[in-house]
Amino acid sequence: MIDVRLLREDPGAVRASQRARGADEGVVDAALSADAERRAAMTRSESLRAEQKALGKRVASAQGEDKQALLARARQLADDARAAAARAEELGGAYEELLRSIPNVVEPGVPAGGEDDYAVLREVGAPPSFDFPVRDHLELGESLRALDTERGAKVSGSRFYFLTGVGARLELALLNLAVERALAHGFTPMITPTLVKPEVMAGTGFLGAHADEVYRLEADDLYLVGTSEVPLAGYHAGEVLDLSSGPLRYAGWSACYRREAGSYGRDVRGIVRVHQFHKVEMFSYCRVEDAAAEHERLLGWEEELLAAVEVPYRVIDVAAGDLGSSAARKYDCEAWLPSQQRYRELTSTSNCTTFQARRLGVREKGPDGANRPVATLNGTLATTRWLVAILENHQQADGSVLVPSALRPLMGGLEVLTPAG
Repeated sequence: MIDVRLLREDPGAVRASQRARGADEGVVDAALSADAERRAAMTRSESLRAEQKALGKRVASAQGEDKQALLARARQLADDARAAAARAEELGGAYEELLRSIPNVVEPGVPAGGEDDYAVLREVGAPPSFDFPVRDHLELGESLRALDTERGAKVSGSRFYFLTGVGARLELALLNLAVERALAHGFTPMITPTLVKPEVMAGTGFLGAHADEVYRLEADDLYLVGTSEVPLAGYHAGEVLDLSSGPLRYAGWSACYRREAGSYGRDVRGIVRVHQFHKVEMFSYCRVEDAAAEHERLLGWEEELLAAVEVPYRVIDVAAGDLGSSAARKYDCEAWLPSQQRYRELTSTSNCTTFQARRLGVREKGPDGANRPVATLNGTLATTRWLVAILENHQQADGSVLVPSALRPLMGGLEVLTPAG
């Protein structure tokens, strides 16, 4: 959740963030009003309790009718104090709900607007030109016997698939390369749970506007994660971290599940938008002062891996209205897809500042010795969708696909994927 002090001391900044996101500004004033009413009720309850306590001293020395009157007054004060406390609790619940409904305050410089209002920061690599008809990743994958969506649909339904043979090997090589690079940059590799408790899913901000994207197991009251960001954010919930030696960095490898609600008819061909995939996710806990620099580092490591698999891409600064509720800023890396003649998102990295840590109770010792929330950041280092860009950008006229040199050692030296006979 957002910083309460910021809401109280600079509500204009929160309103400006809401405007940039295209979100309701009224919730800011509603939260401020609920906060004021809650604190007033608490103050009244405390005042009544103090008056009741002072009256109790007089009761001890009172006699007769005076004593009975004082006792009656004390009982009334106790009733009024309880009512004020109950009212404060009621208002506190409403205030907490309003506070949790406010998304993270966007960073200065984030483009205002929606999905199409991003800013292109740079383009890296030239899109390939082919002197033969371009095949899309599904056609290539099927001819290589690397991808089987027909049997995926037969077994599990639409937007499911099998990676077979060289397809499975290519994904494993990619994800293992991601882990190797993460290790080189000081990350601790993690194999994470893919089922989490409601409080962890809510703590990361995934049960807000996009809750319908999440799979829930009602019988067990558990959620399937769409990214290992969720269990990694919950890993240190309720703890006080030692960040004196720098950020704590984890690289989570997990299966990921997304309902893709609302995407009917979009990207139905191939594996661009699917219900299940694998991913290596970077996650960092750091001091608030270091968060912006850490964000740039995560982006740099994503770009390093994109360069390693030799696909052209661009980096965009995502507009405020297209950010998730937890993110104060997000950069996307979009790879060029020859079959679509456009860039498509492969990876992203978000700076969530203290938003998730406040919800999950993750703190560190501040410069003054007091506990304070940490900043959390995340970034995708590699995922199944990367196969789409690798297959399409490295295709040859005969339907074969060149294996990027960085992946060859992880595929037993295989240099070319050739169509099955």
